Amino acid sequence: MHITEPSIVEGAPLTGWRKSSYSGGANAECLEVADGHATIPVRDSKAPAGPAVVFSADGWSSFVTALKSGDFSA
Repeated sequence: MHITEPSIVEGAPLTGWRKSSYSGGANAECLEVADGHATIPVRDSKAPAGPAVVFSADGWSSFVTALKSGDFSA
């Protein structure tokens, strides 16, 4: 798996935010992803004015694949 360093940007000015389908329930573990950008901005739904972590498309895909396959331990 190739990991690239994500960058951090101010998330508030970005548009197209939606709750990620990979988020947990009950608003405890909710991520939002912004559609329509060349990179993949991700932010904590409880802090919409806060920063967003921005992944390349390949980086986000690798991250999601690793999560699904259990590559990260608790």
